[in-house]
Amino acid sequence: MIPYGPHYSTQGQISIRLGIVLALKNRDSTEKGLAAMDNFFSIDAFSGQTTLVTGGTSGIGRRTAIEFAAHGANVVISGRNQSRGNAVVDEIRSQGGNVELILGEITDSTFCDYLVAQTVERLGSLDILVNNAGIAFHGPIDLMSNDDWHRLLDTNLSSVFFMSRAALRVMKKQRKGSIINIASEAALRGIANTAAYSATKGAIVTMTQVMALDCANEGIRINTICPGDIDTPMMDYAWHDRANSRKAIRDSVKNHVPLAMVGHPCDIAFSAMYLASDAARFVTGASLPIDGGTTAR
Repeated sequence: MIPYGPHYSTQGQISIRLGIVLALKNRDSTEKGLAAMDNFFSIDAFSGQTTLVTGGTSGIGRRTAIEFAAHGANVVISGRNQSRGNAVVDEIRSQGGNVELILGEITDSTFCDYLVAQTVERLGSLDILVNNAGIAFHGPIDLMSNDDWHRLLDTNLSSVFFMSRAALRVMKKQRKGSIINIASEAALRGIANTAAYSATKGAIVTMTQVMALDCANEGIRINTICPGDIDTPMMDYAWHDRANSRKAIRDSVKNHVPLAMVGHPCDIAFSAMYLASDAARFVTGASLPIDGGTTAR
């Protein structure tokens, strides 16, 4: 376990935010727009709140943790990879952020209960849960093994059930909270060779809608984000059979997406921040596609 990091100071919030903005400004013109997005949220937008991000050691989860920390939240990240987790912790703490890393297997309901309990014990509350952990296996359904099917179910769907159940037991006592489940554009449209993966993501959308109704009178909002092609290692896996290099994959994605660009993890992180914020006070049970227009076809 990683010991407590420094609590947030205004100077630390400014430091981490400027670090992100400057990093983005050094990238291409498409990603410069992401730096402008950062200005929509004040540096203390989530001050005094605790955000728990599963799958927080890479990709979308990593950037979501960084952005919440940059805007005042105390953050807990969970994952299985110690070195990747330490890297995220170091990045956030070096900019003044308060973050904890708790390693474990998200498919184990006992660990999920422990993760939520430790979050509350260490940081005092659980205000925002981002269920981001997930894996992908692609291929025709008749060629998929039982083991792969169950790994998809356990990682993508059961983990969301276990984590939401544990979190809601805390949030209902608090009479407040926000849960954001990360699904996929595959939950909203048919994509060849993704039957098993799409089934897990489609189930998340429906489960989110039902939980949102069940918790509407408890001060808890629950929503889903459905990412399209986002520049992460999972995108490389999804496209590896259609292109043979990182650049070729991204060129192929641009030709596939109506907005002719590849999504950035910040696109999902900022969407999660919106859904967790008071600006979304009238939003629950929603499924938000962030996909450059692919589900509009």
